[in-house]
Amino acid sequence: MASSAKSVPAAIHCAVDGKGRGTVRDFRVGLFNPNDGVAGVWGPSTMACAMLAIEELNDAGGICGRMIRSHCFSADDEADVEFNAQHALSTVRVDAIVGMHTSSVRNIIKKVAYSKVPYVYTPLYEGGETTPGVYAIGETPDKQLRPAIRLLTERYRARRWMLIGNDYIWPRKSHALAKAYLAESGAEVISEQYLHIGQGPGRQNFDEIFELIEQSLPDAILISLVGQDAIDFNRQFGRLKLSTKIIRLSCAIEENGLLAIGAENTDGLFVSSGYFAALKSDANMSFKERYYTRYGERAPTLNAIGQSTYEGMHFLAALASRTISFGHEEWLTSVDKPFSFCSVRGIDYRSNGYSSAPIYLAEAHGHAFRVLNHFI
Repeated sequence: MASSAKSVPAAIHCAVDGKGRGTVRDFRVGLFNPNDGVAGVWGPSTMACAMLAIEELNDAGGICGRMIRSHCFSADDEADVEFNAQHALSTVRVDAIVGMHTSSVRNIIKKVAYSKVPYVYTPLYEGGETTPGVYAIGETPDKQLRPAIRLLTERYRARRWMLIGNDYIWPRKSHALAKAYLAESGAEVISEQYLHIGQGPGRQNFDEIFELIEQSLPDAILISLVGQDAIDFNRQFGRLKLSTKIIRLSCAIEENGLLAIGAENTDGLFVSSGYFAALKSDANMSFKERYYTRYGERAPTLNAIGQSTYEGMHFLAALASRTISFGHEEWLTSVDKPFSFCSVRGIDYRSNGYSSAPIYLAEAHGHAFRVLNHFI
C-alpha cells in the first residue's frame, strides 16, 4: 500500500473534484450521505468511495467531457433533508444527485428532485421504487432473504423466528417478504417488533425487546435495524450470551458495524449482501488495490454500503453516456436494454425492478466475514 496516500476527504464542505480543477462547465453532483446520528457510522466510507470514483471519472474526462465537482449535503435521518435538497437544486444548481441514506430520506429527496435532475440511490433498499428519474441500484430483500432463509432453516433447523426492525418502510417491507419465505420453508414468525430509529450510540432502549427474546427463545432473529441501532442491539445480544441459543440474520450489517459490535459479540451472526470486502473476485481485488493506494492503510473500512457510492457515481456516468444532452426528458426515461457499468459487484441494470447482481451469505468470525454461499 502506498505510503504517500492522500488523506481521506472530509464528509462536509467537500466541493472539489479531487484534483483542484474547476470550470463553469463542471458537472455538479450533490452527494447526500449521513454524517451523524444512527447512520453516521457509514459516513466516512461512503464519502471515501464516492470521491475515489469521482477522481477516476475525472481522470478519464469526467461526465461527457465535463469535470465532476461534488457538493456534499447531510442526509442524516435527523437532518432537515428537504431544506438540503432544495438548497442543492436552487442555489448550488446540481446536475444530479447520488445518495446513500435510508429510504425515509429517499422519499423526501425524490419529491424535491422530481422532474428536475437524475437521482441515483445506491444502497440496499426495500424495492418497488418507480419514481421517474430515481435510479435505485442496490440489493432488494426478495434477492437477499429468500435463499438465506431457506439455507438457515435447513442447516440450523430454525423453525421459530422473531423479526426486529426500525419502524420505517425498509424493515416493514422486508419483514412482509420474510414471513412469506419463512412459510415456504416450514418456519413460523413468533413475534414481530419495531423500534423508532435511535439518535446515536447508546440512545436506543432494547430492554423490553430482550425480555421478550429471553421469554420466547426463538431459533433465529431477522435483524432489520440500521447503523448504530444494529450495533447496540448486537452488543447487548452478545453480553446476554444469547448466541449459544439463537442465530441472527441481517441484510444491513457490514464491516464497519461488525468492528463496532465487537468480536466477542458476533458468534452466530449471518449477513446476506451483494458485497463483502473479503470477496476474492478480480473486480474486488482491483477495487481494493485502488482504494488503499488512494487512502492508505488507515482508510475507512470497506463495506457494502460504502462501496455502493463508488458504483453510484460510475452508474451516473454510464447513464449520461447514453444520452445526447442533459435535458431531463432524456434523463428521466428508463434505459431501453440492460447495460453494465464499472460495478464492483457486477451489476447489469435495466430498471429498478430488473437488474441482476450476485448475492452472498457470510458468517461473522470475530471482526471479519467469511463468505459461505453465492446465491445468484
